[in-house]
Amino acid sequence: MSTTIPPARPAAPPRRTALPRRVTPARWFSDLGWRHLVGVLAIVYAGFPLVYVVSASLADAGTLTGSNELFASVSGANYVALGGTKFWTWMGNTLVVAVATGAGTVLMGAAAAYAFSRFRFSGRRVGLTALLVIQMFPQMLAFVAIFLLCISLGNVVPVLGLDSKLSLICVYLGGALGVNTFLMYGFFNTVPREIDEAAKIDGASHAQIYWTIVLRLTAPILAVVGLLSFIATFGEFIIARVLLQSEENWTIAVGLYGWVSSLQEANWGLFTAGAVVSALPVLALFLFLQKYIVGGLTAGSVKG
Repeated sequence: MSTTIPPARPAAPPRRTALPRRVTPARWFSDLGWRHLVGVLAIVYAGFPLVYVVSASLADAGTLTGSNELFASVSGANYVALGGTKFWTWMGNTLVVAVATGAGTVLMGAAAAYAFSRFRFSGRRVGLTALLVIQMFPQMLAFVAIFLLCISLGNVVPVLGLDSKLSLICVYLGGALGVNTFLMYGFFNTVPREIDEAAKIDGASHAQIYWTIVLRLTAPILAVVGLLSFIATFGEFIIARVLLQSEENWTIAVGLYGWVSSLQEANWGLFTAGAVVSALPVLALFLFLQKYIVGGLTAGSVKG
């Protein structure tokens, strides 16, 4: 019995390897270089005012006109002179107001967002719509009404009247709840309801679920809301200037403005030194919470 051997198939021609394209400066700039250029320009644009303020704070002269040459003279006299003013009193007032407002905003906003996210009740959709509409109007539009309201409240409850830090904190809390509640509501919806149901089966109450489970899972958005509220309150000027009358109760923004409000007696050296020092708490808090910022701002937009 003879067997036929099939003819051998011709070998496939060797594959030609593509030679890498030669990267020319023009191609590199069109693909990637222009991004570096835009980044450098953005850094220079954002960083030059900061460098200018630091240079003015270290200058011997108390005016900005002598600071055209950056770091022409370096002296710590302006920072030493802060100790002879009420700067540190203003800094303490600002920290008290900002910390209290940030903590209150987180606690009150998280409770409201948890209720809107987990419970179904009449008026829920209307409430969410009202929050969305309210946040479109800035709080500064109502500073005249706030001023008159505080005058009236001061006649009944003096601690909630004008020239009171507690009154200022209450005003800040009322203006911040709308946007922050809506922001946290979207993040709370990303937490699976199955976790709540499993905790209920184990006998946990709504309070235990809220404090021990939900708040821990939503720590990023709580940190973001607290940070944004702290920053907004720390640098707010208009409402603080309207409500706080005495110099002892001024915040840092109102106090620094008082140093340069008079053109004849403006001390820009103290102003810039105070601005640099007052930026340190915000910078420290931002660096401490930066790992939560991206996750807290983006996760709530996935499901809402």
